[in-house]
Amino acid sequence: MAKKVIVIGSGFGGLGVAARLAARGYAVEIFEKRDKIGGRAYVYDVNGFKFDGGPTVVTAPFMFDDIFTLAGRRREDYVKFESLDPFYRIFDHTGRKFDYNDDPEFILNEIDQWNPTDKEGYTRFMGTTKAIFEKGFVELADKPFLNMTDMLKVAPDLIRLQSQKSVYDYASQFIQNEFLRRCFSFHPLLIGGNPFDSPSIYAMIHYLEREWGIHYVMGGTGALVNALAELIEELGGRFHLNAEVDEILVNGRTAAGIRMADGSVHHADHVISNADVANTYMHMIPSKARGLRNSDTRWQKLTRYSMSLFVIYFGTKKRYNDGKLAHHNIILGERYKGLLKDIFKNKILPEDFSLYLHMPTLTDPSMAPEGHEAFYVLSPVPHLDADVDWTTAAKPYRDAIMQFLEDNYLPDLQENIVAEHYIDPLHFQNDLNSYKGSAFSIEPTLTQSAWFRPHNRSEDFDNLYFVGAGTHPGAGLPGVLSSSRIAEELITSSDPLPVRPPMRNGRYTTKPDLVKARV
Repeated sequence: MAKKVIVIGSGFGGLGVAARLAARGYAVEIFEKRDKIGGRAYVYDVNGFKFDGGPTVVTAPFMFDDIFTLAGRRREDYVKFESLDPFYRIFDHTGRKFDYNDDPEFILNEIDQWNPTDKEGYTRFMGTTKAIFEKGFVELADKPFLNMTDMLKVAPDLIRLQSQKSVYDYASQFIQNEFLRRCFSFHPLLIGGNPFDSPSIYAMIHYLEREWGIHYVMGGTGALVNALAELIEELGGRFHLNAEVDEILVNGRTAAGIRMADGSVHHADHVISNADVANTYMHMIPSKARGLRNSDTRWQKLTRYSMSLFVIYFGTKKRYNDGKLAHHNIILGERYKGLLKDIFKNKILPEDFSLYLHMPTLTDPSMAPEGHEAFYVLSPVPHLDADVDWTTAAKPYRDAIMQFLEDNYLPDLQENIVAEHYIDPLHFQNDLNSYKGSAFSIEPTLTQSAWFRPHNRSEDFDNLYFVGAGTHPGAGLPGVLSSSRIAEELITSSDPLPVRPPMRNGRYTTKPDLVKARV
């Protein structure tokens, strides 16, 4: 009889591990609190528009291909990826732009327009980030780091790669122009980190983008969620919607199953949480069953959490396809370090902001009714430790952002809006069960990375596993997909009974090593 696995939450980490284990012959059931699957990749349907809750930046697309390959399928038969050029269009506070893609000559030409002397520095920067990428992504991203000895083995490499420096400080060694420094160091913000605090190992994100490009999922990120769901169901997996888990049932060092909010009980051989790690420990597991490492004190007092987000999804009856904006736009405010300090450390809501503006209908008109445009604009904000009452602050903050966009990028915006929805930190706390309303769970700092980050297998329970943004290796699609691979290998290596090996090119293999095969 197939061993049963319960997955709590249906974000990409949960979907990834569910598909992998179903392909290996496990009986998999996914329990999702909300009325749709996807976790943070929830889709909002408003007045004929489809708004992706996120994420919308797809890097390392082969990691999705590998999931389908394990099951003997082709990802292309389920969902289509479209490569983007430019990857991003980055604006300074005056509206002057900088584009980049995977063409070194194009990037050097863009740099030349800002500071010609930085071209040589950028070339050296990319040379060093390759070494960081090969260590941080190729070698370490799919290793579980369950023991301190795992950390000690890589410590010399981390020191050699200057991991004690922040991403901003690391880039600044090579780049002199202040705006270009921001362009090549903003990436930690995509995974919930402060570029002035996140260790330099996260500089590998820029190299990763150069290596495999930035892609968009045709039909929106929700189409990718649906493709994985279709695969899981083909492999015998089952989804339960509107199914909130109230408790993980434990007996000694064993997670025996789950109790639902309605009182029903489901038993399993393995339990995997794709829910927020802090929320899982503090609200799903009795404190008396947990060890000191996972006490409430750790999660409430000793752990730093990512910032939150304020996101406005809006659709217009006017098209804005005049070439000023790209698919992915980053609008950096004049104040940068001070703004991030206010958000991450001072925990105050600044009056100014830096924005990410997503315009998917430039690539995929199906996201809006014919002749209309779809957008979302995202602003980093402090999590709920800040003294901000979002029940009253949300509307004025929304108005300030929309007025800024109308004044600088989208003329006559507000008179053309025909669909709108916004989310704030209360959404992350109440709908996504994210502690403190953080948008990316545990903040990626040096002392909260690798072994120091919440482990993929619980220290307290032998068959409780974690996937998603809050566990190793971290947030972002490559991170959460790596966590699903780690959990799969931990589970299959721990089971005494043989399980079906994964498939490659329609044939079963004995050892999946697909990530490194692509590098």
